[in-house]
Amino acid sequence: MALIKINKVPVVLLTFISLFFTSLNIAQSMETIYLWANQVPNEINKKHDAVKTENTSGNVTRLTNVTNPVLEVFKPDTTTNNGAGVIICPGGGYHILAIDLEGYEVAKWLNKLGFTAFVLQYRVPENRLGALNDIQRAIKVVRSKSKLYNINPDKIGVLGFSAGGSLAARASTNFNNETYSKFDEIDNESCKPDFAVLVYPAYLNNGNNNTITPELTITNQTPPMFIFATADDAYSNKGSLVLSKALMDSKIPVELHLLPSGGHGYGLRKGNIAAETWPVLVEKWLKKSI
Repeated sequence: MALIKINKVPVVLLTFISLFFTSLNIAQSMETIYLWANQVPNEINKKHDAVKTENTSGNVTRLTNVTNPVLEVFKPDTTTNNGAGVIICPGGGYHILAIDLEGYEVAKWLNKLGFTAFVLQYRVPENRLGALNDIQRAIKVVRSKSKLYNINPDKIGVLGFSAGGSLAARASTNFNNETYSKFDEIDNESCKPDFAVLVYPAYLNNGNNNTITPELTITNQTPPMFIFATADDAYSNKGSLVLSKALMDSKIPVELHLLPSGGHGYGLRKGNIAAETWPVLVEKWLKKSI
């Protein structure tokens, strides 16, 4: 079958060229910030790119073996930039990162609201100290680059899902705890989040008899929090209640929502009542809290 030609150039060739430059533009628009220029603290393995697992069940892309933590930057339209930044911590039980479901998709949603979003690839599997190092460094890095991204340095928050919710809570309660030795001037910045959003957060009630995880020390400096969970989510329901009570006892602003059903690990994908509910509530909370 003959190819249709436009000015003697085959349509197939034109299509290939168009796709090539479209892919090139996408690649160039993705900005990646490596958190650690030199040695990564509390890491014995060599630096390498995160490994994509073979498990894609639920149409979810999963990363593991993170040894060179990064922030991937998602910028809002310049006309809608609200001057605030959010560091997103995907979940995955501290074993993997559900990088699209609880990372990239959420970043694009935040962009529509005017936020500059930063998806954090923190260390997995099972390097919880390393993960805390990573989020503390990430907050400092974003704060140090606030002018570059047109962000108010006093409007930098964290948003986490499941284990990422645990990590966001740890960052919000351990900002006075130096978990690694300072490397450069960036480490003179504060690693305290200005606000925190925890969506089906895990590992919050690991104290004796389901009390608050001892690492989560609430003080009058703890930032305000939004917490969302469902009653049928065994990973998150009790912990969300325990943390909310601790925040209330210390008079820290907290908004808790507990739906009857919805389960765990839904992100903001359609077809789940919880997934369709929390974004609406978070948007309202963010507008009045930052």
